[in-house]
Amino acid sequence: MNWWEKGWYRQHPFTLLFWPLSLLYRLIALLRRLGYQRGWFKSFAVEKPVVIVGNISVGGTGKTPFTLWLCAFLTSQGFTPGIVSRGYGARITQPVRVTPLHLAADVGDEPLLLAAKSLCPVVVCPDRVAAAEYLLATTDCDIVISDDGLQHYRLQRDLELVLIDGQRGLGNQHLLPAGPLREPVSRLQSVDAVIVNSGDFALAKHKMQLKAVTPQALDGQSHWPEQTQAVTLVAAIGNPQRFVETVKSVGIEIKATAFFRDHFAFDEHSLADIEGPVLMTEKDAVKCRAFAKANWYYLPVEAELSDEFKFWLRQQLRQWRD
Repeated sequence: MNWWEKGWYRQHPFTLLFWPLSLLYRLIALLRRLGYQRGWFKSFAVEKPVVIVGNISVGGTGKTPFTLWLCAFLTSQGFTPGIVSRGYGARITQPVRVTPLHLAADVGDEPLLLAAKSLCPVVVCPDRVAAAEYLLATTDCDIVISDDGLQHYRLQRDLELVLIDGQRGLGNQHLLPAGPLREPVSRLQSVDAVIVNSGDFALAKHKMQLKAVTPQALDGQSHWPEQTQAVTLVAAIGNPQRFVETVKSVGIEIKATAFFRDHFAFDEHSLADIEGPVLMTEKDAVKCRAFAKANWYYLPVEAELSDEFKFWLRQQLRQWRD
C-alpha cells in the first residue's frame, strides 16, 4: 500500500486537501450515470444476459477468485459462461480472445489468469460492448460475465454483483482523489447483491471467504517441500496485507516481503535481487513464469460462498433458463 492509499484507509488529514476535487469527481460520476439512465448517453444491450462483477472502490476486493467461482457455479447450473474484461495495462483497441500464447503484457494479468483457470472464453477490450458482441459472435456462450464492469455503463446489464474488501472496507468513504471510491456509497443500494470478502460490512448480505490451497511451482516441475524454509512474499495486488495474512493462516513463515504497485509489470530485473524461496500470488505468477527460478512458488486461493448466496443466485438465474 503506497502512502496515498494509506491516507485513504488510515484517515490521514492530508486527504482533505483533495476534498474539492473529490466533490467534482462525485458530480461527474453522478451525471455520467444519470446520463445513461435518462438516455442522454447511448447504452447497448447484447442478446444474452450480462452479469457484472465489480466494486465501487479502487484496488483489490477479490473479484478474480469470485469470477472463477461464478464461472464454475454457472456451468454447474447448465449455463455456458464467457468473460469480458478491459485488459488492464494492455494496448488493445479491438476485441482479443485470450489464449495460452498471450503474455500478461498483451492482454492483462487478470484476463490471462481467468482464461487459464476458468476454461471459459475470455475476450478483452476497453469497449466492453464490443468485447461482449465479439464473445457471443465467436463462441457458444449463453451468459456474459463482465469483470470489473460496474462503471462501464455503455454495456447494459441484467445483474450487478459488487465485492467489498472486508478488511479495509471503503476507507474514508470519499471519492477519488481524496478517497478510494469510484462511486458514492449510495450506489450500493441499487446493485443486486453486495458480497463482503473475508470480514464484515454493514450493507453486505452475503459473505465470501478465500481458502488457500497447496503452493505450486511456477516452473511446473518443482514441488512444494514438506519442510519449506521461510519465504519472501512478492505481490503486486491492491491489498498485499491480505496476502500476508493468508500465508500466515496456512502456517508458512515469512522472512521478507517485496510489494509492488497493483498490476506491476514484472521482469527478471525487477526480481533479480529477491532471495528465494519466493511465494507470490497466482495473479502475479502469470507474469513471471518465463523467467521463474526453481524455488519460486505461487499460492492459489479458492472462493467459498455461503449456501444462502447460492440459493439467492439460483433464484436470479431462473429468469434466463430456456
